[in-house]
Amino acid sequence: MTDNLGAIFTTDPTPVTWLLVYIVVQRLGELVYANRNTKRLLSEGGQEHGADHYQYFIFLHSAWIAIIALLVDPWQIIHPAMLALFVATQLLRVWTLASIGRWWTTRIISAPHFDRVKRGPYKYISHPNYLVVVLEIAIVPLMLGLPWLALVFSLLNALLLRHRIRVENAVLTERLT
Repeated sequence: MTDNLGAIFTTDPTPVTWLLVYIVVQRLGELVYANRNTKRLLSEGGQEHGADHYQYFIFLHSAWIAIIALLVDPWQIIHPAMLALFVATQLLRVWTLASIGRWWTTRIISAPHFDRVKRGPYKYISHPNYLVVVLEIAIVPLMLGLPWLALVFSLLNALLLRHRIRVENAVLTERLT
């Protein structure tokens, strides 16, 4: 496995390279969008909750991408079924973000006068974006031949999400129905 350590950085771009570039660009774009929404929601009277664990998510997600990039074989054949699941996950991500719109942020920002989103996937599941992240953290390494990475990061993410969902659910109860 360490034969190709960092090989993605020293080879011509492959489909694996472009997949990782997509993930990085997508995540950075989400952070820009989330930060814009966070600033606006705070200016509208929102308060941040659960800030004590936010840096752990940033570290986990950054480490996930970095370790994949470091360990992946750039010539790895992308598993077609996993790629199809990944694409479906990205469609769920777009639907989720489009449904929550101005309220979406990577932080927990809330106020009693903020509306609670009940459209799109939020009609069927309380935290569809967390489902997207759970799926993505497992699917990408599986798609790239790194099953142990899928397991390790899925477990770490589950530990963080358990706490975060508890905090977020408590905060959401104060919102208008």
